[in-house]
Amino acid sequence: MRDDSRSPPAAGGRTGPAGTAATATVRRVTPQDAARMRALRLETLAGAPAGPRTAAGRLVGRAGGTVAPNDPGLTVIYAVYVTPSWRGTGLLAELIEGVAAWSRACGRPELMPEVVVGNDRAYRAYRRLGFVDTGVRVPHPKFPALRELQMRRPA
Repeated sequence: MRDDSRSPPAAGGRTGPAGTAATATVRRVTPQDAARMRALRLETLAGAPAGPRTAAGRLVGRAGGTVAPNDPGLTVIYAVYVTPSWRGTGLLAELIEGVAAWSRACGRPELMPEVVVGNDRAYRAYRRLGFVDTGVRVPHPKFPALRELQMRRPA
């Protein structure tokens, strides 16, 4: 999960959406985040408007990780979403690194996102982060008409 708070970046900080000075924190979700996580999930489902959001404390991205049922050394990355105004800012890399750090701490040295075949934007983004297409294709767990491709890289 990532919090959005508008303030001047620290030395060496990066520019946020639409050239704004922004800082953000990657952290684990807590029960107190339930309402904001629901709002982010609804935005994900709605397709989200492309305009920037400026409300301080708004969640702007998320990524989950879980152990693979048949491979205890593998973390499956899931439920990845970046609010449109934060795409291209480096947020995805920070979210994935947060999952990777957690995975390493749990003794799982490898990461695997599953990307819907045809989602070229996500595919390219994961490639830029060092993931390699394994060639494995599996049915989507909720929509069997869709296929997902598996990518991997070290945590």
